[in-house]
Amino acid sequence: MHDDLADFTRETFSHDGLSRSVYRLGSGRGVVLMHEIPGITPEAAELARRLAEAGYSVLMPSLFGTPGKPFGKRYVAAEMARVCIAGEFATLASNRSGPIVDWLRALCRAAHAELGGPGVGVIGMCFTGNFALALMADPSVMAPIASQPSLPFLRPAELHVSADELVQIRDRARREGVPLLGLRFTGDVICPAARFQRLRSELGDRFEGIEIDSSPGNKHGIRRLAHSVLTLDFVDREGHPTRVAMDRVLGFLKERLS
Repeated sequence: MHDDLADFTRETFSHDGLSRSVYRLGSGRGVVLMHEIPGITPEAAELARRLAEAGYSVLMPSLFGTPGKPFGKRYVAAEMARVCIAGEFATLASNRSGPIVDWLRALCRAAHAELGGPGVGVIGMCFTGNFALALMADPSVMAPIASQPSLPFLRPAELHVSADELVQIRDRARREGVPLLGLRFTGDVICPAARFQRLRSELGDRFEGIEIDSSPGNKHGIRRLAHSVLTLDFVDREGHPTRVAMDRVLGFLKERLS
């Protein structure tokens, strides 16, 4: 069912000639929530609501797709085709992030200036998961979360950031103690195990990786092709691994932004 997002306020944020809609909800420290393909689905909106209920001011930019439109295979395919040829996302680049990350950095800085605190949290998922890693290079970001980071496609051990960005990311992790929280399902071929192994090698104990068992016969009945930890494959049931992961996300934000 379509979500009209009526409880959100819609603003326009502009930087360097690029303007996009940003949906806002809640009050408190800032969290920039970057939706996955195909767009701001009802599940992404529910995640934003959960974060707002936890005491955060959520800023959810509309990066692609139709806000509120439900997930669908044809919808996903159409948006995937569109964003893969859009230069701002640099989908296949293994050694650089796309220009959209500069716009997101500006949004994070503006949120920090407005909302205060030690910095902002960022959550990226799937297509935007690696954006959270790239944003970690910016001083305004204190709580980066990468859920099933999937770029670059077909290069499982690459991170979709430039060499300069990676130096800054490592420096913030090692000198400033800024950690990265990562989430994935063990059977996820879109976000393969090699990507988390690379993050561990780069960030050491400043990378906290949560890998949820989705192997055949797993005791929670998680489907083999499970991918979206916090949205489509999230099960809001006490003790379920995705609920445990959600609780850790909220705990991580509290630790870093209080």
